[in-house]
Amino acid sequence: MKRVEYRLMFESEDGFWWYAGMRRAVAALLDRYVGAVERVLDAGCGTGANLVFLARYGRTVGIDLAAEALRFAMTRQPEAIARGSISALPFAAESFDLVTSFEVIYHLAVEDDRAALAEMARVTRPGGWVLVRVPAYDWLRGAHDRAVQTRHRYTAGEIRAKLRDVGLEVVRTSYLNTTLFPLAAAKRALEWLTAAPSDESDLKPLSPALNRLFTATLAAEGQALRRIDLPFGLSVLALARKP
Repeated sequence: MKRVEYRLMFESEDGFWWYAGMRRAVAALLDRYVGAVERVLDAGCGTGANLVFLARYGRTVGIDLAAEALRFAMTRQPEAIARGSISALPFAAESFDLVTSFEVIYHLAVEDDRAALAEMARVTRPGGWVLVRVPAYDWLRGAHDRAVQTRHRYTAGEIRAKLRDVGLEVVRTSYLNTTLFPLAAAKRALEWLTAAPSDESDLKPLSPALNRLFTATLAAEGQALRRIDLPFGLSVLALARKP
């Protein structure tokens, strides 16, 4: 990821609708299935806001390969931060009750997503949980993907298969950001039609009213997730358990 994107992430992820709304949607799933645990690993913690969010479930540890990201993460959680690859996690087997990975295995730096998922499964205790979120649909690639160095965007079926392939039992797989999907698809179509080369990310300021509206939209999808899987969207969220 470009260095400038880490600063944008750090400055945005506390209040920007996508981050705030996604946390509320993820919380709906974790509250229903996981609840309080002892140790939580955020594999690919980025600039660290999710470590603060995940602390409601257990004692958090964050790891990331990017030194620039960890510099920001240290300001949020100076202890229990490590530098390393999610494809070779520097932790003993069966060390964590919950392992999360938000928008990580899709990245160009992760050459083998199966190896990364296998590592997450390895460090999860029997009966523990793995939660993965990735961008959806490779045909939705656009300027934002160039900015954040996307290697691949996934379908729900791909994620299910990969989690099962590393020995995990898939409990739920759903798309997210369903309501705003038509707007995003239209934006990507416009990029294709104009053929204007760009590598600008989608992290751009919105009016407070629109930011609140989009946050509430994702929060409502989270409430729906308690009962149903959403059929399409801009992200895929999967929850699996280690036998």
